[in-house]
Amino acid sequence: MKIALVFYSGTGNTEAMADIIRNGLQGKAEVSVIDPASFGPADLDSYDAFAFGCPAMGQEVLEEDVFEPMFASIEGNLKGKKIILFGSYGWGDGEWMRNWEERCNGDGAVLTHSPVIANEAPDETAEAELKEAADSLI
Repeated sequence: MKIALVFYSGTGNTEAMADIIRNGLQGKAEVSVIDPASFGPADLDSYDAFAFGCPAMGQEVLEEDVFEPMFASIEGNLKGKKIILFGSYGWGDGEWMRNWEERCNGDGAVLTHSPVIANEAPDETAEAELKEAADSLI
């Protein structure tokens, strides 16, 4: 099984979440860590499942310069694709993740686990949820 781990991290918190996912999949799947600037619609057919990570930015939106344009470019091709969503935040109540989840459901993606969010760095609860989310992709 091939899984694409595509994430943006500004402060390192979402990267720490991605590391938990990657470590959780070690020995269970072939994981490719991909910068969102290097990922697009043509890459979707190369993987069996996807883990997308992005922190809340600005007014609780996805990162606008790199991640949002990449994600918008693949949205029309997510139908039937197995995905998980994760990200960190430092303010707000998780609205960016609820909106992102709604977009993915509208696109016909198969969310194999509820999105995982962490307030700043992932704590023990977020770590356990990230491991469960990673396993749900297999």
